[in-house]
Amino acid sequence: MTVRKNQATLTADEKRRFVAAVLELKRSGRYDAFVTTHNAFIMGDTDNGERTGHRSPSFLPWHRRFLLEFERALQSFDASVALPYWDWTADRSPRSSLWAPDFLGGTGRSLDGRVTDGPFAAATGNWPVSVRVDGRTYLRRALGAGVRELPTGSEVESVLAMATYDSAPWNSASDGFRNHLEGWRGVNLHNRVHVWVGGQMATGVSPNDPVFWLHHAYVDKLWARWQRRHPGVGYAPTAGTPQVVDLHETMKPWDDTTPADLLDHTPHYTFDTD
Repeated sequence: MTVRKNQATLTADEKRRFVAAVLELKRSGRYDAFVTTHNAFIMGDTDNGERTGHRSPSFLPWHRRFLLEFERALQSFDASVALPYWDWTADRSPRSSLWAPDFLGGTGRSLDGRVTDGPFAAATGNWPVSVRVDGRTYLRRALGAGVRELPTGSEVESVLAMATYDSAPWNSASDGFRNHLEGWRGVNLHNRVHVWVGGQMATGVSPNDPVFWLHHAYVDKLWARWQRRHPGVGYAPTAGTPQVVDLHETMKPWDDTTPADLLDHTPHYTFDTD
C-alpha cells in the first residue's frame, strides 16, 4: 500500500528517489502532458459555464484522480515512490528543508524569478519548461513575494469545522468547505499557497513546479480529515445540476471516474498520520 508522508520526514534516499522519478517522467515526455491537462481545465473552468477541475464541487475529487495518475506514473519508474505532502501550516519559510538543494531547490532570483539551485534549476538542463504561458523556458519562483504569509493551522481548523461540503451556485461564490479550502472565499487556503510560491505556480501551468504535487497532496489530506470529522455529510450536488459534476457523473477528461468513486482514498493510498 502506498503511504504518503510529510515531506519533512522523508529520508535522504526517499527524497532522492522521488526527484529521480520526477526527472524520469519529465524525460519521457509524460510529465508535460499533466501540465497541459491542468492548464486546459484552468482555462476552461468558469463560474457560469462548465466547470470540473476548479471553481466547482469536483475540485477535490478531480485533483484526487489527477494526483493518483501522477503518482502511478512515478511508480512506473520506481515502485517505492509515493507522493509526499507539504504541510504549509508547519513548513512556512523559504528556508524550510522543502526548498533545499537536495530536494526542490529554492526561490528564484530577484531579476527574473529563475530558480538557480536544486535538481529543477534551468542550469541542470533537466527541467525545460515547454508548456508555458510566456516565452520563459525556466522554472520560476518568488517565495513569499505575492503574499507574505502561508495559511495557519487555526485558519485550516476554521475551514475543517464547516459542516457543509458545497452549496449553490456551485462556483467560486459558494459557501461551504470546498470553496473555502479552494480559496475563493474566506481565509483562502489552496489558492493562497499557489500565490505564495509564485512563478509558474501562480498560473494555469502550475504543475511545471514539482511543489504543485506536494501542495495538492496536502489539500487532499485536508479533505480526508474533513470527511472523518463530518461522516454524515456527503458530496454535493447529487443529481440534476447543470454545468457541474454531480455525485455519480463522470469527470472529464476521464470516462471511468465519478466523484462517488473517489470519496474514499484508502483503497489507493494512506497517509502517515491523520
